[in-house]
Amino acid sequence: MANIEQLVFNHIEENTYIVYDSTMCCAVIDPGMESMSERDFFDAFVASHGLHVSAVLITHTHVDHIAGLQYVVDKYQAPVYMHAEAMEILRQSGVYASVMGFDMGDVSQLKFTFLDTGDTITVGNSQFEARHVPGHADGSLVFCLHAERAVFSGDALFCQSIGRTDLPTGNYDLLIEKLKSQVLTLPDDYEVFPGHGPKTTIRQEKLYNPFLNPANNWHTM
Repeated sequence: MANIEQLVFNHIEENTYIVYDSTMCCAVIDPGMESMSERDFFDAFVASHGLHVSAVLITHTHVDHIAGLQYVVDKYQAPVYMHAEAMEILRQSGVYASVMGFDMGDVSQLKFTFLDTGDTITVGNSQFEARHVPGHADGSLVFCLHAERAVFSGDALFCQSIGRTDLPTGNYDLLIEKLKSQVLTLPDDYEVFPGHGPKTTIRQEKLYNPFLNPANNWHTM
């Protein structure tokens, strides 16, 4: 059984997740810590739980989701997994960071392992399946933790909302298509852990998300 911890970081209130099991190996999903106090808090959590940071999983490369990436890699020497199509936004992250008030260093020279739909990464006893869900940003992934009936949706899907599509590489129709084919096809009881805000479930989003019309036959009894 895996433990899922949500930590909220930076001035955009991004959700960073730490997922660990009895092996004490953990995956860090979207390290968003931007200040030294936030990084100290992250380190204290890792140390107090006796965790070994074994992997960093990136849902997408907007700066609020990777503000702490360089720090985590430098300190813990953990490999980083993301989609290859996220590289272009990542290469521009320094420009976006300066505009948005982040100081995150140059992460474009880090080493990455690229994942696509159906690829898996095992951390301890926990296996994550990647699914490519672009539309909010190029190269966006969601990570399914099937053993825990959980999906980490990044900024693709929120509680009764979806990610904005008016930023560079955003595409509303593509996002809706990919959510229906890659996320809403998960069982109703899967919990959704988004990049911002509270968690939800697949069933709740089928029923109540105004962007995912209940009349489209996703409703199940």
